[in-house]
Amino acid sequence: MARAGLTGERLVRAGAELADEVGFEHVTVSALARRFGVRTASLYSHLENSQELRTGIALLALEEIADRAADALAGRAGKDALEAFANVYRDYAREHPGRYAAARLRLDPDTAAASAGGRHAQMMRAILRGYDLAEPEQTHAVRLLGSVFHGYVSLEAAGGFSHSASGAQESWAWILDRLDALLRGRPAG
Repeated sequence: MARAGLTGERLVRAGAELADEVGFEHVTVSALARRFGVRTASLYSHLENSQELRTGIALLALEEIADRAADALAGRAGKDALEAFANVYRDYAREHPGRYAAARLRLDPDTAAASAGGRHAQMMRAILRGYDLAEPEQTHAVRLLGSVFHGYVSLEAAGGFSHSASGAQESWAWILDRLDALLRGRPAG
């Protein structure tokens, strides 16, 4: 009999909390069972395996980021929208490092298509429409922005900027200014 109160959704949320505490790479069904003080086998009535748990955490993170981004973008355009969107990713990664790592999990095509990942791409393309980019430039720009945001967040999380004279926030603002100028097709100031 399954332990009262345990559901797949509750386990995924607890797994997301665990990921933020110990790192996404350390989240397993057995680690989650220890957290709840139950036998690992008792969780298998709610989760098939650790991969299902990890996928659930990834889907949760993608949804949370998309919801935050949608709220942040409301009523914004141009550079203001670009900065708001970028800051959602950076802030989320700082607040939820394990979940952010989960959002990078490679999903099978059907799961990815049904995830909030599509909302991320739609919002980024909506921002880029304000820069009047046609295809294939728009696709290149989506990839550029995703690479810059993820790369910066990953390097910052790893302490890559902690030993330099300029602060990470100063560099972040500089980068966003340069991205805006690049997307507008004009030289950076």
